[in-house]
Amino acid sequence: MEYEITYLPKEKWKGTIIPIHYVTDKYFDVIIDKTIKGFSINIEEKKFDHPVKHKPEDNDFPDRLYQDYYDNANAWGIIIDGELIAVIETNSELWSNRLRITLLWVKDEYQRKGIGHALIEVAKQQAKRENRRAVILETQSCNINAIKFYLHEGFTLIGMDTCCYTNDDLKRKEVRLEFGWFPEPSKN
Repeated sequence: MEYEITYLPKEKWKGTIIPIHYVTDKYFDVIIDKTIKGFSINIEEKKFDHPVKHKPEDNDFPDRLYQDYYDNANAWGIIIDGELIAVIETNSELWSNRLRITLLWVKDEYQRKGIGHALIEVAKQQAKRENRRAVILETQSCNINAIKFYLHEGFTLIGMDTCCYTNDDLKRKEVRLEFGWFPEPSKN
């Protein structure tokens, strides 16, 4: 499949809704226990009793390109026959010298064709050009396909937030997991 990744200028694409959705029958269960010496954290893959669906129409705050709270956002996408079929948005975090992937989406029928990998490479190359110390992103513990994809792309678990989405994230099995990728240091 041939495609071209093009820059999506803010002036034209700001506010574009990205219809991120997924269905999953598995999740990573986050279990935190208080111990005598501190805490024990276990993150284990488990199976839901029934598949869970995350649909954009269920979200009061849909994913949009170039949100106002991202000061240094850039987006790239693939457009086929006038339709956006894939996108990655990044935001340079100047204070921490990291590059955050804020959105990554590939339309269902174009998944598993190397497009996600190509878009991740755009972010990795941007991080290298800007001398960022890491590329970071977040996903939910129940978005198992995304987690496996990020691990395959060389990302590693770097943290979590157990009350990012609601105060019941642990119980709902939807914990915010942070992943990071670290470029090789330059040999200058």
